[in-house]
Amino acid sequence: MNVPVDSPRELPERPIESRLLDVLIRAALVLALVYLCFRVFAPFLTLMVWALILAVAIYPLHRRLARRLGGRQGLAATLIVLLAAVVIVAPTAALMSHFGDSVRGLVHGVQSNTLQIPPPRAGVESWPIVGKKLHAAWSQAHTDLPAVVANLQPKMGQLMRSALGMVASIALGVLGFLAAFIIAGIIMAFGEAGARSAERIFARIVGRERATEFAKLCTATIRAVAQGVIGVALIQAIVIGLTLLVAGVPFAGVLALVVLVLGIAQIPALLVTVPAIIYIWASGDYSSGPAILYTIILGIGGIADNFLKPLMLGRGVDAPMPVILLGALGGMATAGILGLFVGATLLALGYQIFMQWVSPPPAVPTAMADATAAARATPTAGTTVVG
Repeated sequence: MNVPVDSPRELPERPIESRLLDVLIRAALVLALVYLCFRVFAPFLTLMVWALILAVAIYPLHRRLARRLGGRQGLAATLIVLLAAVVIVAPTAALMSHFGDSVRGLVHGVQSNTLQIPPPRAGVESWPIVGKKLHAAWSQAHTDLPAVVANLQPKMGQLMRSALGMVASIALGVLGFLAAFIIAGIIMAFGEAGARSAERIFARIVGRERATEFAKLCTATIRAVAQGVIGVALIQAIVIGLTLLVAGVPFAGVLALVVLVLGIAQIPALLVTVPAIIYIWASGDYSSGPAILYTIILGIGGIADNFLKPLMLGRGVDAPMPVILLGALGGMATAGILGLFVGATLLALGYQIFMQWVSPPPAVPTAMADATAAARATPTAGTTVVG
């Protein structure tokens, strides 16, 4: 009698409820890990996004500089970071120091009753709408400044605190921008490895066929927005500098350079134009017509970035201009200047994904279609053809 060989015993299949519970537990653990990692990384999220944007925008310059230095990626990144520190941080720090000294001098003059307000010019009273009120307030400040200060005493403290808070926030912003540049230098030093990692991430999300396309779209969008920011800063510097030069304001060239640096650092140009307007009106060297004209031009130049940036964004990007414009405006309204970059990039990606989803599938080549039809029409072996 032959005894059959024992076959390996099959494990009993687990119930579907047990397997579903395992999947849910694993998913919950993954979500908990993602949440904890986000909580740890959240304080540095804005800084890292800025660093990534700067690295993507400046990387072409880094590659050219690295080629000139014999392929030394680290040295090229270090030189760019040092140049950024000199060009952006130093003028901004000098401007903030001068602004702080001016505020302290104004406070000291008011407290010691040594501040002198020049008398108003005769033409001020004839200005429409605000001329009489402005002339009366100006005359009172000229003749009895302590009384004016006493009337404004409850608001003076709040005004000074707001001014000092603005200076402190700008200083923190400049330091954060410098830190982002340092991290961007580290990212640029490993740029090729970072590009490969980005393509692998997109390959997991949208497939290998479209990974390179989406990585290039993100890069092009970020660089287009960055170029728009630099272009707007240059336009502001030219307009404000020429106006100050024609108006005869001292140090017009230096102030234009400061406007350019502030525009690149995303600090309002009003820090330069408002003191210039005050100087034009307080100096008494200008008649009403030119003073009003210079005020209008400098006022428009100081806020020109608010409506020029959307017009100059998105050039060279494989997405319609309205999409980039809406993304930039919506991102700016949601998250400030950082949202300008992030919003435009996200909306461009969403647009490309949606358009590829709704587009019809690619047509089958004619030769392949004919071969398929012939194969279907040819009877196989053992098939009876009914006439």
